[in-house]
Amino acid sequence: MTLNAGPGLAVAAALAVLLAAAVALLARLGTARAAVLAAARAVVQLGAVSLLIGVVVRSLGTSALFVLLMVAVAAFTSARRLTRHRSGWWVVLPIAAGPLPVVALLVAGGVVPPTGIAVIPTAGILVGGAMTATSLAGRRMRDELIARRGEVEAALSLGFLPRDANVEIARPSAAQALVPALDQTRTVGLVTLPGAYVGMLLGGASPIQAGAVQLLVLVLLLAVETVAVALTVELVCRGLVRT
Repeated sequence: MTLNAGPGLAVAAALAVLLAAAVALLARLGTARAAVLAAARAVVQLGAVSLLIGVVVRSLGTSALFVLLMVAVAAFTSARRLTRHRSGWWVVLPIAAGPLPVVALLVAGGVVPPTGIAVIPTAGILVGGAMTATSLAGRRMRDELIARRGEVEAALSLGFLPRDANVEIARPSAAQALVPALDQTRTVGLVTLPGAYVGMLLGGASPIQAGAVQLLVLVLLLAVETVAVALTVELVCRGLVRT
């Protein structure tokens, strides 16, 4: 059983984008144009990946290169969210530090088969989670440090090191980036049935198999996002990423 990828799917997707844009306009959220552009990019990018993926997954080596490309794109996207300064490329560290070792250990331990068709989706989920956590944590810290600059300067005048003065202000706000992952893990099965679970069911897996895989994905996401937030705090508070 699979979704019908016919004209109806295209119409449903187009209506969803129009709805998002219309509501954003009516509510004056300022995201209408961004929603349309994001959807258009998604169409182009997913189309290109769909054509490319059949070639990439034939070799574990090319699959690994594709994963590195995902990390680079994620780092570029997150860096632009935080700063226009070239120091933004430091965000490749929190985005890569969690997902890449985790995927390598999963493959080495036999949990994930050493094939491109298994490695690429697994890495994509984890890299995407780390990217989101990095962007959210970085933006929240930036806003908090600007709003409470006087407190940072007061701490510096008392003899605090710059990193310590910043971290006391920034760390609580950065931790808020983990709220989506925590809530999703707490409410899985009661509020939502996430993508990995639904995808496996549509692919013919049993509910037990799908549940086991989804549980693994959720706890791995929570782990890599926690690592990403912790490293982002250090990068920003030490001034390595200039926001």
